[in-house]
Amino acid sequence: MCEYCGCQSLASIDELTREHDEVVRLISHLRPAHQDGDVARMAELAREIATVLGPHTQVEEHGLFPAMAGDFPEQIAALEAEHRRIESVLAEAADGATPTDPAWATRLMEVMAMLRNHILKEQDGVFPAALANLGTEEWEAVEKVRAEAGSALSRPTV
Repeated sequence: MCEYCGCQSLASIDELTREHDEVVRLISHLRPAHQDGDVARMAELAREIATVLGPHTQVEEHGLFPAMAGDFPEQIAALEAEHRRIESVLAEAADGATPTDPAWATRLMEVMAMLRNHILKEQDGVFPAALANLGTEEWEAVEKVRAEAGSALSRPTV
């Protein structure tokens, strides 16, 4: 996705971007499962996506977004509202459950399309703006939240 501004040179942004990439990869497996009517597979993928998004969202909402909200209050509020909608649909498949509501699969596909656009807004807007606007203390606060939240992804070997 975004590589033009250099924001991925920051460990915080690189980790968030890697999580975005993994979510997009998982979303790509939803379409065939949906076409096959395999709601159980869709639920499994929803749980995997939720696993990646859990710590990711925590870092954004408790580290990055508070630092950005002063300059971009409407945009941050809109992104947080999208997080709630995404979490709500994914939660229907939590705890190993396969949703029985026949409309869930369609809701999931709709919210995943929204999530793909959401990711683009973050990578093309929030991350470059953060690089330009945040200072050392704010980045340290983001890193502190990451240390607390962890990550569902393994760290890349150097």
